[in-house]
Amino acid sequence: MYGGHGFDVLCITDHVVRDGSFINRERYPDYLAELRQEARRARRLYDLLVIPGLELTWDDADNDGSAHAVALGLDRHVGLDEGFEAALHAARDRGAAIIAAHPHGIEWSADELRVTRWWWLDHRLRDLAHRFELINRHQVFAWVAAEGLPAVASGDCHGPQHLATWKTLVPASRMAADVIDCLRSPQATPITRFEPESPLIAQAATARSLITTAGRLRPTA
Repeated sequence: MYGGHGFDVLCITDHVVRDGSFINRERYPDYLAELRQEARRARRLYDLLVIPGLELTWDDADNDGSAHAVALGLDRHVGLDEGFEAALHAARDRGAAIIAAHPHGIEWSADELRVTRWWWLDHRLRDLAHRFELINRHQVFAWVAAEGLPAVASGDCHGPQHLATWKTLVPASRMAADVIDCLRSPQATPITRFEPESPLIAQAATARSLITTAGRLRPTA
């Protein structure tokens, strides 16, 4: 879907959760092998760079203690056994770019499936993220802009309906190390709304990489 629409870079992540389901240490080798196989196919067919990662998922009964982080560029498993902050430190130490995912502030809807406000409330936790989602699909987290934090936009894609959403323009080559280095740096990364068949795609392909994070389907046991 992304390769056919002219994207240069796609980051694919699945969840690491507290109870050990989804992508745990035992499942991780198969998960990474599948992503690498798909990355080779995407490069061959579409010249699309696929970057693997994990979504570190700290859900709590208290929304104020919940947070998700997308760790991009990981090639080793990072678990949550020692807590969310320890997992962030481990991912950073392994060279990952840490994106604070859907970081809710005071603005959130009662019908949302999950609310993650820890990033908003804890300045110390914020120091562990390289960038913050200003927009997730069509949802805007205004406090990120108000506080001048380094921002990205993500399609958080789980289906075709999430393709025409906000994305990030990354001023880097189509090499995984360069994309990750850029996201870990203070360099500005403009955001734009992606529309299929938009002239912007042809323009961007000559100078920048389009990047989005995407969720995968729940793995089978």
